[in-house]
Amino acid sequence: MVIVLGLIVAFILVALFSNRATRGCRWREYPGEDHSVWRCAFCGEQTTGARGKPPKICLRPRG
Repeated sequence: MVIVLGLIVAFILVALFSNRATRGCRWREYPGEDHSVWRCAFCGEQTTGARGKPPKICLRPRG
């Protein structure tokens, strides 16, 4: 019973503290010589940035 309650609390905390701006984003890194190209597998948006650091915001156009 304690384990089930712990799992429920953990699930609620993850849902509350997850970043809603990038919830659907799944960034894939394509490294280059001095920077990486990041492409979202969910929406297809593409950007460049530092290696190993995916974008923290969703770049999908809203509207």
